[in-house]
Amino acid sequence: MNNIADNLSEVRINCEKSAAVSKRKPDAVTLIAVSKTFDSNEIRPALIEGQRVYGENRVQEAQGKWPELKQDFNDVELHLIGPLQSNKAGDAVGLFDVIHTVDREKIASALAKEMKKQNRKVSLFIQVNTGSEPQKAGIEPENAEAFHNLCREKYGLEFSGLMCIPPVNENPGPHFALLRKLAQKLDLTALSMGMSSDYETAIEMGATHVRVGSAIFGSRA
Repeated sequence: MNNIADNLSEVRINCEKSAAVSKRKPDAVTLIAVSKTFDSNEIRPALIEGQRVYGENRVQEAQGKWPELKQDFNDVELHLIGPLQSNKAGDAVGLFDVIHTVDREKIASALAKEMKKQNRKVSLFIQVNTGSEPQKAGIEPENAEAFHNLCREKYGLEFSGLMCIPPVNENPGPHFALLRKLAQKLDLTALSMGMSSDYETAIEMGATHVRVGSAIFGSRA
């Protein structure tokens, strides 16, 4: 388990170096430790090292481990970084502090309803399918502005920023640049982009949130 602490330390140092390249302070970048598929015993070493921001892909998986962990570490901030089904919106609003994957009107409607019902505000990101991949979730780049305006005007939702997952076999740089350009157009300040293989590039290109899993916790089964 000690290697998790070492890995986390290395990633933090890399984040600071990359932030310096983009002439930003280290605290301008939020490191999200992606704990999906890892159990409580594997997450605790990172918690002990002071890591408090975590990302999960599935609501049900997060429900199985985080309530107990939060009893010992009550200042944890949870981010949902995987696809959300509308029938899980209530559970997601109840458990997560940030949702990165708002990508269709049905989800926007369900989240607005649940936040009002639970009297709980969750920070939201619009997921953009920068590579226009048919198998991948996200709003098409050319539809991002219209979707953003619809969510604000019809459902009263406020967004923190945009999120993307570039195609696996492509240079991520142009995708990060596109996301940054879209965010500037929409006057949004947060950019959730960059994972274990490219988070340093993402930070240098303006990422405010990076989602790093295997570089911290190791390979998934």
